[in-house]
Amino acid sequence: MTANIYDELGLRPLINAAGTYTAIGGSRMSPATLEAIRQAASQHIEIRQLQKVVHAKLAELTRNEAAFVCNGAASGLYLATATAVARKLGKPAYYLEAEEIAQSEVIIFGAHRNPYDFAVKQFGAKIRQIGYPNIILPLTPLDLQQAINDRTAAVFFFAGEGGWMAPGGLSFEDTQNICSERAVPLIVDCAAQIPPIENLWRYTQAGADAAIFSGGKDLKGPQSSGLIVGIQEFVGAIQEVGFPNYGFGRMLKTGREEIIGLYHAVKEAVELNWDARNEWAEEQIRLLAAGLEGTCFSVSRCYPNEAGQPMARASVSFPHDEKKMLDLLLNGEPRIMCNSEHPNQVFVNPMTLREGEMALIIDRFRELDGEL
Repeated sequence: MTANIYDELGLRPLINAAGTYTAIGGSRMSPATLEAIRQAASQHIEIRQLQKVVHAKLAELTRNEAAFVCNGAASGLYLATATAVARKLGKPAYYLEAEEIAQSEVIIFGAHRNPYDFAVKQFGAKIRQIGYPNIILPLTPLDLQQAINDRTAAVFFFAGEGGWMAPGGLSFEDTQNICSERAVPLIVDCAAQIPPIENLWRYTQAGADAAIFSGGKDLKGPQSSGLIVGIQEFVGAIQEVGFPNYGFGRMLKTGREEIIGLYHAVKEAVELNWDARNEWAEEQIRLLAAGLEGTCFSVSRCYPNEAGQPMARASVSFPHDEKKMLDLLLNGEPRIMCNSEHPNQVFVNPMTLREGEMALIIDRFRELDGEL
């Protein structure tokens, strides 16, 4: 009898020391969340009734007027686009024609452009980029004021200061003020911006109409889940566009397993002692530094992490090629996934580690020290 499904498939799981990347499964759900999903999957339920109850509870947990569970943060961007365009044109999204959708614009700062823009393009709206991804000519409030016109359906703001975001964008405060003055919906993409947990209500309480989160990153819910929170007027309208209604949202199916799984994960996240978790991460970095003393590897603490989240990670430097090191780590025993941003260095992120895995990482680095 095989130990698990990956053994049966002939696949080797890995230790994720990189972070909550979708391509390697985001986060791991807790045993309690998995049990909640098992219970959800074992019985039938009327989806609209389930949504009504869970969405109300999620709104309360996240200190928002309304909430909606979708099948990933990118689908949240799509649904928010559809909702904004429908409200702009004054008709239900179901009745929108491709030609009128194409005439609608969503404003995105050049510094905030990323591959998830395709969620807006997929719906058919036009992206209107303003500004540049640099500090040569930073955006000003006047730039946004001049960009808003009678075709503007929404402004999308991408959170992540201190992480991957390029410089040159407008501040959230200036963006919100202008959107409020011009009565334009402001949608914030917070997909990877947990922690801090306060982001679940920070942007919406500061005036955003909606904020969108990945359920499968540090919220530790199902990977194929996303969370939209915000004001009732806007998020309530998303409910009319999204699954299980026929129309644009029908293809974005969210099962009872994802709805219950994300609800339970959010409940755990808001109850978590985040200070204790941060201290645990710091201790893992100290263990790594102590464990690699006397080797060719030099360990230093980095803060914040690559996504700008307030959690420390470790930089491991060495006199070797970083691509070769990443390959040796990934294809060794155990398999270890790290990432790198600079020559002769890899990062070890404790965010997605479990107790005892840092010891395995230390042992593997020490093996490589003797082999290189």
